Amino acid sequence: MRIYKAKNEEEMSRKAANIISAQIILKPDSVLGLATGSTPIGTYRQLIEWYEKGDLDFSQVTAVNLDEYQGLSAEHEQSYAYFMRKNLFDHVNIRADHTYIENGVAEDAAAECRRYTDLIKSLGGIDLQLLGIGANAHIGFNEPGEALEKDTHLVKLSERTIQANARFFTDADAVPKYAFTMGIKAIMQARCIVLLANGEAKADAMYECICGHITAMAPASLLQLHNNVFVVADEAALSKVEADADVEIL
Repeated sequence: MRIYKAKNEEEMSRKAANIISAQIILKPDSVLGLATGSTPIGTYRQLIEWYEKGDLDFSQVTAVNLDEYQGLSAEHEQSYAYFMRKNLFDHVNIRADHTYIENGVAEDAAAECRRYTDLIKSLGGIDLQLLGIGANAHIGFNEPGEALEKDTHLVKLSERTIQANARFFTDADAVPKYAFTMGIKAIMQARCIVLLANGEAKADAMYECICGHITAMAPASLLQLHNNVFVVADEAALSKVEADADVEIL
């Protein structure tokens, strides 16, 4: 892992955007695995700014998203499909038919999981996967447990994750309890992974990810086994990692 400390969220977002933009410039037809939630918004904003300046071209890029809530259509304002359009896709020249996400209202969940797994395979896998991290060290919606699913699957969200997501909904009872998520295999087979984290609330999870034992109870810890991971996090998120003398932080 290459661990980069940023002094604040703005610097974190810019550093991450630099890595992603380099990927697009070096390989214009890159397959990007993209994440949602509040953490990557600044990174997407920076990519949009560089696109508007003429520094980036998304016309050959393909995007596959990590996850989608079950029960929310692509038009729902809290769906991740809507999030991606609002925060990135509608502002750059990526082709709509080159953006993919799980269908939250698929009638056959098992068939939808197979479809999405096969789609990622058909694209040749992911060149760069952007990740956030949950306070319980989940990546995507791969929650802690006895074992981890390798392929796209429907997951029951933990109470901790549901509570964390409740801030995006006006009614706490409306927060989805299940979500489709990309499996660990597709994430770990990405040729490059960029993990973002900011805030003190992520400090324990980041310690488990970088310094802890590799275990399904902390899914992000599996990233220790990947040979091309960039961690970009602010001082607060890395506060407990910095106390470990064996970890080099750039």
